[in-house]
Amino acid sequence: MPLLTFLFEAVLISLSGVLAPGPITATTVEKGNKSPHAGAFVAIGHGIVEFPLIISIFYGFGYLLKLNYVKEVIAFMGGLFLLFMGISMFRSIKQINVNSKKSTHLPIIDGILLSLGNPYFLIWWATVGATLIFRSISFGMLGFLFFMLFHWLCDFFWCYFLSILSFSGGQYFGKKFQKIVSAICGVFLLFFGGKFIYDSIKVFFI
Repeated sequence: MPLLTFLFEAVLISLSGVLAPGPITATTVEKGNKSPHAGAFVAIGHGIVEFPLIISIFYGFGYLLKLNYVKEVIAFMGGLFLLFMGISMFRSIKQINVNSKKSTHLPIIDGILLSLGNPYFLIWWATVGATLIFRSISFGMLGFLFFMLFHWLCDFFWCYFLSILSFSGGQYFGKKFQKIVSAICGVFLLFFGGKFIYDSIKVFFI
């Protein structure tokens, strides 16, 4: 299989995870109300976590992510963080200003924390992602580096697109639109927070 064919397949598989609704998607849309560039910084924060993770799997540490207690702790802590973000988002709805460009939290920090606290992101890399990494190795170090870059670019362009779309909609439809978007995103964060916590403790009752 040529390298370009592999990269094309890797991008399609990566997009299946990138395009799935989740905490990063919801946060990117909400941050996009304030800046069209927020998505780029969320993706950079995500990459700060993702690149070391990919490299660690490349060097054989992916098995750690498959340990149950690691997954449960990450899910529980991540769930608490998402609940906090969701509640904070609802509290800030009254303070939304269409012309405001500032956010109480830096998008790059959100990208880091949401990635660290998402057990499904880690599980994806321990399974599907690890498979792609091992396949990329057959093309040498260049194949691995290209795969890592192309995968992250999927995150970058999708998040950037979402924040631009959200910012444009907020500027065009006004404050009411931003409040609706923030409320929807807050619901998503509360939902995922509850789901993460439920998944982390249900193993003790089954």
